[in-house]
Amino acid sequence: MSTATIPVTTSTVERPAHAERPTYAPIPMRTVMGVELRKMFDTRSGFWLMSSVVILAVIATGSVILFAPDDQITYDSFAGAIGIPMTIVLPIIAALSITSEWSQRTGLTTFTMVPSRSRVVAAKLVDTVLVGIVSILVALAVGALGNVVGSQLAGVPTTWDMTVSEVLYILAGNGLGLLMGFALGVLFRNSAAAIVGYFVYAMVLPTLSALLAGAQDWYADAQPWVDFQWNQTGLFDGGYGPTQWAQLAVTGTVWLLLPLAFGLWRVLRSEVK
Repeated sequence: MSTATIPVTTSTVERPAHAERPTYAPIPMRTVMGVELRKMFDTRSGFWLMSSVVILAVIATGSVILFAPDDQITYDSFAGAIGIPMTIVLPIIAALSITSEWSQRTGLTTFTMVPSRSRVVAAKLVDTVLVGIVSILVALAVGALGNVVGSQLAGVPTTWDMTVSEVLYILAGNGLGLLMGFALGVLFRNSAAAIVGYFVYAMVLPTLSALLAGAQDWYADAQPWVDFQWNQTGLFDGGYGPTQWAQLAVTGTVWLLLPLAFGLWRVLRSEVK
């Protein structure tokens, strides 16, 4: 009985090389900023929130013209009246610019298109600051127009009693409030919680701090070093010296920068659903 031997041949089967995955250039930062800026306006609530800046400025200006005594028809009076609603509206705009990704459930789409969350957050922050600056300048322009019209109606000379440095102090005070709203937005990532948190910070805590300062001498001395809202409000009066700037830096680090850093860390690491 013979055994048949079957020759074993080896052949090299050439496999097609895997096609390389195409690479695309990252979306330019200006495009990301443009999209995030449009998202602040393209909803009905966003549009009216932005419009409320001009509407409230006009209402405040009209109130000064109608109810202020003739000797109070000055640019400082108009700027002060307009500044009150600005300190409320601008931080809310800043908070909603970041919380909308979670409250409107657009975060998954946003961070899929732009995986680098830090770029998205940076674009939102820059857009928010720009919107805040433009809003304040528009409000001051409305106040200037009201000053001219009001003085003509009252028959008094038009008084321009604000300097450039005072305007810059107003911009700085509103800017810090805007950044606080943004910090609360990244910290809570919930629109209602961020807005309530800002009202607690802007209205409840200052009242408690003032009561404690009136009752305890030790806290009255320490208040400038622990109360950020007290220092922020002081910017609207201007005339800051080295000590006041140091107090603002210390309280701003504790109340603004540290919560903002922690909130950014959470945004960069949290799961988006």
